[in-house]
Amino acid sequence: MTAKTDPPAPEAPSTESHSAPGRKPRLAIFIATAGGLGYFPKAPGTFGSLAGLAVAVAPFWFFFLATTTYISAIHKGNGTFFVVLNSKPVDAILITQIVLSLLIAGVGVWSSNRAADFWYIKDPQRVVIDEVSGMHLTLLLGCGVPLWWKVSALPIDWSSPTLGLISLRSPLNWKHLLLGFLLFRLFDIWKPTPARQAESLPGGWGIMADDWVAGIYAGIGLWLARAAGL
Repeated sequence: MTAKTDPPAPEAPSTESHSAPGRKPRLAIFIATAGGLGYFPKAPGTFGSLAGLAVAVAPFWFFFLATTTYISAIHKGNGTFFVVLNSKPVDAILITQIVLSLLIAGVGVWSSNRAADFWYIKDPQRVVIDEVSGMHLTLLLGCGVPLWWKVSALPIDWSSPTLGLISLRSPLNWKHLLLGFLLFRLFDIWKPTPARQAESLPGGWGIMADDWVAGIYAGIGLWLARAAGL
């Protein structure tokens, strides 16, 4: 008799390499991976969250550069950027942040759904547009919702380092960015109720929704920290 041997173990299926046949949705994958950040082999969600920080500070610097260039060309640099913007009844930076938040959420649902279908994975690790959206939402809620009992005289306090603005009355200093980042990563990993339930939503909605829940929790935590004097 020959000794009985165990059959060879079946090869484990790949979770990231299996792709659907057909044309590759390059634009959707580019957006879903946040321009390729999702391909980082280690902690792609962290890089996606850092991209969310960059998105939050971008509007301020866009308005700053565009307006100061205009002033320099028309008024020969009289330095009236903040006075001019602050005199308008509409907060252009806050409106831009809100539009950005909605835009990222919308294209995130579309692109993550297309990427998940192409890779045949419900929530691919390479998809990090959900972290971008959740991180931006954290800062929008945490710094964009005003502390109504505190009235600032100027849009920016130049005595402290300001890296950007969520609104003309809400500067983003390094403490806000760091705490918002840490809180979002905590809630994104922890996934408190209803974040886990949100993952069961179909397609891109399930990929994005749990990070929106994490962003709401983190935004509330950041807002409370600001209210306490951060």
